[in-house]
Amino acid sequence: MFPREVISVGSLVLRVPAEDDAEAIIAACADPVTARFLPLLPSPYTREDAMEYVRRSGEKWERGGAEFAITENGRYLGSAGVSAPDGWGTVRIGYLVAPWARGKGVASAVARALADWLLDHGASRVELEAEVENLASLRVAYRAGFVEEGRRRGAKALRDGRRTDQVTFARIARDPGVATEPFLPFFAGGELSDGVVRLTPMTVADAGDYHEMLREPSVAAFGLGAVNSLEDDERRCRYTGYFWLSGQRVELAIKDAATGEFAGHIQLVQIVPDFGQAMVGYSLVSRFRGRGFMTRSVRLLTGWAFAETPLHRIVAGTDAANTASQAVLERAGFVREGTRRELFPKADGGRADEISWVLMRPTAGEKS
Repeated sequence: MFPREVISVGSLVLRVPAEDDAEAIIAACADPVTARFLPLLPSPYTREDAMEYVRRSGEKWERGGAEFAITENGRYLGSAGVSAPDGWGTVRIGYLVAPWARGKGVASAVARALADWLLDHGASRVELEAEVENLASLRVAYRAGFVEEGRRRGAKALRDGRRTDQVTFARIARDPGVATEPFLPFFAGGELSDGVVRLTPMTVADAGDYHEMLREPSVAAFGLGAVNSLEDDERRCRYTGYFWLSGQRVELAIKDAATGEFAGHIQLVQIVPDFGQAMVGYSLVSRFRGRGFMTRSVRLLTGWAFAETPLHRIVAGTDAANTASQAVLERAGFVREGTRRELFPKADGGRADEISWVLMRPTAGEKS
């Protein structure tokens, strides 16, 4: 059982929730963002719910867990909870930050301090879980020094019944507990554009157009693997922010800047920080071809990568028969590096050669 202590975290104070917190708790739990990511909260959230939460907070301490109100200068900013240790000394933490306290690093500071406190008081392992679409909570985990360990597919359900994937994190005593800074920063302003094309993070709203593009014969001819279902492509789009924040890949929709229409897809994948290398891949809706959209998109993405990340090499691989893709890379400044024989499996059972390309980080005075 953990000691019922008050924990100071800079200007923040973590203490046992009190009845005087009720009105602030109601306001925090009635917030749409809170309701979206905490689907087990009652909705609408009433004063009776708040008073019941305060009552159960005391019982939680008695059962071996912990429940804190996060405050600053006496004002309620959110809540943080700890499960009772299991048979192996593992505890799980969760948190809620009120809308008036978001964007100030409250949750990261609390999660870090709470993990330190728990490990100091005998916990062998502190776990934290965040929904794959909850980028704010994912940032908290990385900034609080937690180590990502994997994903649980369809682990929880939303209010509408849709199952969601959860990303799992943990801290143990030997972890340094240092913040992990993203290798791939998000776009300033949310997108890249040259006035002709716009590159925006893929969203579920793009999934239908993306799905149809992959089914076009000219695109499918150079695709790898089976075509996914629309549901699979929607799930992929829900991962866009997580993939980016965790440094795994960048998934972008190419939009016609004049009309906003979906024109294609471009990605930065196979990111290897130790080598400073990543791979670019892309596809374009057939009716947008011949207008230079893809060359512009590749230039925008590679220019951003060299300006905003430590990447030194951006590579690409094209089917030897895909002359259109090769022309895009040449116009974007890529240089042919070689051929890998019979790399790509084909639908007819044969195999195709891959032509390898590279674009290097510009030296001082060069333009990317």
